[in-house]
Amino acid sequence: MARELGLDRRTVRKYARAHTWQEVVRRRPPRKPSTLDPYLGYLQQRWDEGQHSAKILHEELQTKGYLGHYQRVKMAVAPLRRGLPVDEPHERPPSPREAARWITTHPHRRSPHINDRLPRLLDHCPELETTHDLVRRFAAMLDTRDATSLSEWLDDLANTGLAPLTGLAGALREDRHAVAQGITTPYNSGVNEGRITDVKLQKRLMAGRASVSLLRHRVVLIAHLRRRYADRPTLSPR
Repeated sequence: MARELGLDRRTVRKYARAHTWQEVVRRRPPRKPSTLDPYLGYLQQRWDEGQHSAKILHEELQTKGYLGHYQRVKMAVAPLRRGLPVDEPHERPPSPREAARWITTHPHRRSPHINDRLPRLLDHCPELETTHDLVRRFAAMLDTRDATSLSEWLDDLANTGLAPLTGLAGALREDRHAVAQGITTPYNSGVNEGRITDVKLQKRLMAGRASVSLLRHRVVLIAHLRRRYADRPTLSPR
């Protein structure tokens, strides 16, 4: 069949083994999310109200927090000019990394798009909703430097029934005095962690290329530069 049709054997094999036509039709790739997605409903509303200028619509969106380019707004209203509905976005489920970032970010620092999507995500996953509540409660302790409710928080963490959180509760309970100190005092190990990161970075960059004395010199130099810039006074805004 491949010789008669002049096709690659793998192509012929794919068609020969297909049970339905859907298996051989090239699927359209899913629409990628856009920074304009949270504002599409507003665009449709303003268009229905009679505002058909993409420039004016772009200016209105900027007052609502949209930071994208005018050209994207112009492309979004193009279907409306042809009498078609606005291209509604098909939301891509967030990755675990994205979901973790949404949960750990302070609500006031989240974008309107995330503040709209996160509650819907939590409604579909009770485990994530429990995790979100615990994370925000711990963040509140850090904000107020008050560890009074730490014991109650650890009990709730251990009673979630989720193995990762239960294990975390056990580890924190063993070192709860240090955790309480970390919550209530302004001191932390961030400087030491930064120095360790610098040493590891130099090791990866210079392994097999430099002697121990050169590595030591580079590490000491980086530490000196970090201290100098940390001690530099900051300029107050005018």
